[in-house]
Amino acid sequence: MANVFGVPKELKPGETRVSLTPDVVNMLVQDDCTVIIETTAGELSGFSDDEYKKAGAIVVPTKEEVWAKADYIIKVKEPQPCEYELFREDQVIFSYLHLAVEEELTKALLKKKVCAIASESVKTANGELPILRPMSEIAGRMSIQMGATFLEKQNGGSGVLLGGVPGVQPGKVVVIGGGVVGINAAKTASGMGADVSVLDIDSKRLAEIDLLFQGRVKTHYCNSTTIMEESKKADILVGAVLIPNKKAPKLVGADVIKEMKKGSVVIDVAIDQGGIIETTDAIATLQDPVYEKFGVQHVAIPNIPSAVPKTASLAYSYAILPYIKLLAQMGVVVAIKENEALRAGVNTMRGCVTCEEVAQTLNAEHTEISLLVGFNVK
Repeated sequence: MANVFGVPKELKPGETRVSLTPDVVNMLVQDDCTVIIETTAGELSGFSDDEYKKAGAIVVPTKEEVWAKADYIIKVKEPQPCEYELFREDQVIFSYLHLAVEEELTKALLKKKVCAIASESVKTANGELPILRPMSEIAGRMSIQMGATFLEKQNGGSGVLLGGVPGVQPGKVVVIGGGVVGINAAKTASGMGADVSVLDIDSKRLAEIDLLFQGRVKTHYCNSTTIMEESKKADILVGAVLIPNKKAPKLVGADVIKEMKKGSVVIDVAIDQGGIIETTDAIATLQDPVYEKFGVQHVAIPNIPSAVPKTASLAYSYAILPYIKLLAQMGVVVAIKENEALRAGVNTMRGCVTCEEVAQTLNAEHTEISLLVGFNVK
């Protein structure tokens, strides 16, 4: 069968999303694609096997069958070690991969000569990250929702109501990074009535934020001084810096955390790229989401959108669908040639690291993708 797309059940601990929802499966089936899905893969997102069958998917009992039959494996999070042995040469894996912090996975992809397309690396000519964006929007909004919960006294927080009440000042939210996560965190916090500041190193971006919020959000140029000054005031500190395909820079040191108010909350949304806060040195989960250091609540969950898997799965499916259709229509080589955004997402191919930033981070040799596919790319 040609154009066989496989959806195995997500195995990363705490992961509740599914990569393709039934409505998207139906669209692919109508385009003469075959979709194989592991039984109960959509269950935690609220999608039953019966819904997938009605959409035209073939539901199979094991992940092994999915991996063995599919030309394209569509996932949400990176494959787990127990899946490495199932990789096949020239098979395409399309998923959030974060290879800059996944050295063993990278080695496995190279050994099996897998074409790995990282959803977070797919980038348009104007710098947009169309598949990462919806998850960043969700993570930004959820960061404030979580932060407000952990400010509650019974949850170990300082007992501050983020929006305050008349006569009592609101809570202070500081967001480091003015990208998609940061904007959505600021939007949610501002909507709740908080006093919000956003820090970034791009003056143009700060001007755009100022215009967007019409002065309701304060903006600051980000440096060690402003990080310290603003963090000391914060009830919630959100780390929202992304450098695509690279480890996140450590911008907030332990010295800053020690100066923060007792019972305040830090949420390091960048933890899936290593995190920007020095003291978020342990990965948290949605089941065990918070730990305390220096009297400050720490939240470092790499898959925050899994807290709302139905919304997140739908958003991810709709975002990845145009690129899956390209692969189905053209095949991987021609699709890479014709679509710049998809080409940017290829991290490994035919035993080579094709993403320069990943190669630099892992001290691996970088190979231009044009040398592997036999033509000059634009």
